[in-house]
Amino acid sequence: MAAQETVDHKYVYDFSEGNKELKDLLGGKGANLAEMTNLGLPVPPGFTITTEACQAYLATGQQPDGLAGQIEAHLEALEREMGKRLGDPQDPLLVSVRSGAKFSMPGMMETVLNVGLNDQSVQGLARQASGGGGQAASGGADRFAWDSYRRLIQMFGKTVCEVPGEEFEHALDEAKSAKGTHNDLDLDADDLRGLVDAYKKIFLKHTGREFPQQPREQLDLAIRAVFESWNAERAILYRRQERIPTDLGTAVNVVTMVFGNLGPDSGTGVAFTRDPASGAQGIYGDYLANAQGEDVVAGIRNTVPLQELEQLDKTSYDQLLGIMARLEEHYKDLCDIEFTIERGKLWMLQTRVGKRTAAAAFVIAGQLVDEGLIDLDEALHRVNGAQLAQLMFPRFQLDHEFQPVAKGIGASPGAASGTVVFTSARAVEMAAEGKSVILVRRETNPDDLNGMIAAQGILTSRGGKTSHAAVVARGMGKTCVSGADEIEVNVPAKRFTVAGQTVNEGDVVSIDGTTGKVYLGEVPVMPSEVVQYFEGSLDPEHIDNALVRAVHRIMTHADGKRRLAVRTNADTGADAARARRFGAEGIGLCRTEHMFLGDRRELVERLILARAPGEREAALEALLPLQRADFEEIFREMDGLPVTVRLIDPPLHEFLPPLEQLAVNVAVAQERGEDVAKEEALLAAVRRMHEENPMLGLRGVRLGLVIPGLFAMQVRAIAEAAVACARGGGVAKPEIMVPLVGAVQELETVRAEAEKIIAEVVGDSGVEVLIGTMIEVPRAALTAGQIAEAAEFFSFGTNDLTQMGWGFSRDDVEGAFFWRYLELGIFGISPFESIDRDGVGRLVRIAAEEGRAARPGLKLGVCGEHGGDPDSVHFFHEVGLDYVSCSPFRVPVARLEAGRAVVETGGSDSR
Repeated sequence: MAAQETVDHKYVYDFSEGNKELKDLLGGKGANLAEMTNLGLPVPPGFTITTEACQAYLATGQQPDGLAGQIEAHLEALEREMGKRLGDPQDPLLVSVRSGAKFSMPGMMETVLNVGLNDQSVQGLARQASGGGGQAASGGADRFAWDSYRRLIQMFGKTVCEVPGEEFEHALDEAKSAKGTHNDLDLDADDLRGLVDAYKKIFLKHTGREFPQQPREQLDLAIRAVFESWNAERAILYRRQERIPTDLGTAVNVVTMVFGNLGPDSGTGVAFTRDPASGAQGIYGDYLANAQGEDVVAGIRNTVPLQELEQLDKTSYDQLLGIMARLEEHYKDLCDIEFTIERGKLWMLQTRVGKRTAAAAFVIAGQLVDEGLIDLDEALHRVNGAQLAQLMFPRFQLDHEFQPVAKGIGASPGAASGTVVFTSARAVEMAAEGKSVILVRRETNPDDLNGMIAAQGILTSRGGKTSHAAVVARGMGKTCVSGADEIEVNVPAKRFTVAGQTVNEGDVVSIDGTTGKVYLGEVPVMPSEVVQYFEGSLDPEHIDNALVRAVHRIMTHADGKRRLAVRTNADTGADAARARRFGAEGIGLCRTEHMFLGDRRELVERLILARAPGEREAALEALLPLQRADFEEIFREMDGLPVTVRLIDPPLHEFLPPLEQLAVNVAVAQERGEDVAKEEALLAAVRRMHEENPMLGLRGVRLGLVIPGLFAMQVRAIAEAAVACARGGGVAKPEIMVPLVGAVQELETVRAEAEKIIAEVVGDSGVEVLIGTMIEVPRAALTAGQIAEAAEFFSFGTNDLTQMGWGFSRDDVEGAFFWRYLELGIFGISPFESIDRDGVGRLVRIAAEEGRAARPGLKLGVCGEHGGDPDSVHFFHEVGLDYVSCSPFRVPVARLEAGRAVVETGGSDSR
């Protein structure tokens, strides 16, 4: 017998045995159910099957030894506690079987309600219900029982046996149509009994067997289905999107059923202790009378605001508010709560630290500091750079021309415009073509995740702030308007109608996730308040804007905590000025090749193709004053701050005419009998310089060594600009960076020439010029100890280091096969987006350690776009770099993450 199996490991925990610290083992839902039980809150009795059991099942395809017996023992204890047996025909115990991973994955895994119902126990449930008041007193007990049974067949069929959910939906629609109603509450007991028969036939058609009548078989199959849902396609996709590890597994919670569908004195809802969209304090949530919990999150019926519960059931409402306050104080954070009221009795079904928008995250963190629940270090820990980046997105700039055609619930803030699509598949298809899309649905479900990821925004005609669309969109930072019930969505016809107008697939709409307003056409955008704050046009101390004040407060604390300096990548005075307003402490990468485009391209072309010294010298002489003026402008904008100038590093093909095009032009001109002597000479030169793989060819230090005078001209321009800045009363701190060095001899050769020029130009001006190199070739990282003897600083060019470390061409691979690598889980994220710690990161670590060993005062930075990636910033802090550098827009993100890195390592400095 199962109960007699040898138990070597504990796989099942009663709610009274756990606590909120056991999320790894019990999952978030199970750990928090245990915590609420221990707090003495009204939680339906139950038990949790651990994530370890799931991991063992997924590894072998079988339940681990001892699990069946432990489930049996806990089920028997639950039956004793409740005085009922699972599925008893006379007085049945019913349970829900719910997933619950360590990290919240709303709607991505499975839940089955009303397990234990069958053809006999449904009669017992009706008799049990008739013993109370509410609906039962008016003859509604039968309706309640058959409604619960049809829900079980529907959820069990879809979840456990992969019966297409739309077939159950069609049968329900037909039953409502036959009744002449759009509301499932209008279906009576006989209607629902007929619907159960229809559902059974659907189940038989797709599974080849009758709906299982044995309660324990239902329970075992439901547990197995929850385990397997960890590897469902949508769950895998969500984990990849949210960077959740793949090996955690899900716990399974078996919970005594309490019923919100017993009549008007029953119901179910979701509550937040603060507004998850804005962070404002107050009473937020949705309630649905005479319903089960899935009805709320699925968005199939529009809910009422939680405040209306006060008129419906003041006792339960007051009790709920007291519990909400207690949970928030206990968890010291915004709590997301699911509850059910069964005939006036309040039950708590779940709590968790709630998902929130980026704006709410900052506002709530600041509020909790004010309330003394957390300190500023904890506030810094609770926000992140990705959220800050979201707050810097633009918002709609509205005038009298733009009037909303509908208004729903602002479920996830942002301003999004795009082409209307009605299916997830179409959203993915059009997004792949580079188009912005708005996914329009009556309500979303977990199968829509692909489309939600692809879309710029989501618009639904049903649901509230707690519907699937709202919760998932908030978690992903996607703009979402839900519950816009003025909109009639017709998915088969690919259109929706609103205010007498028809919007077809392919038309453009705009949605405002803050106000909930929907506009026809594309609405122009304006900078966000947060960007205006960083630009200096908003004073956080003197405006009534809770978000800006919270951002200012947390950013100030981050700047006070961080060790890493934050510089910017900027090539113009305008970029430098903006980055400085955003908090940049210097320029970590000034790309000089960008200064040679446009009108100057011809000069560079002449320089590269020159055969005689005179031609080359003339081109260099023409370029020198142009370069000097560029650097003077940048030094003025960054007065007193370091500016790292990378000597020219172009693949030659960026400055030469395309070989194929030039050959065609020459051939056509020859055919016409035109004089093409000049063009033929150019074609011969381009053929001579042509490279099959220019990214690994004549560029960087190689170009400087092959073309005499090129680097010398740039060094002279930098030094002269710095001296001019100093003589004008400014302070220039130039740092000359030699690119693509792979051997110390290359750097020594360039340095020797540069030092002579600098000494000649600088004289007694007081200007100091550092000379260093970019570490972007794997060999340079591995010989950093040698290179450091000739370098005063290293700057890691992680874009090229990733490219050469992996053997990827970054210009080609993203579209060619990265999508497949992400799909297969080979990558969790593109290595060009976030640093590959194990490979490329190890090269950085080796170079940092060996470089500093050879030159203890060696300055270390990074100037690839990884310098603005939140996860990568933490890595660079750990390695001990001195600064990160990134694009101007990402400077605030890097500042924030550099502060968070200190807090999350306990203030440690790895240097």
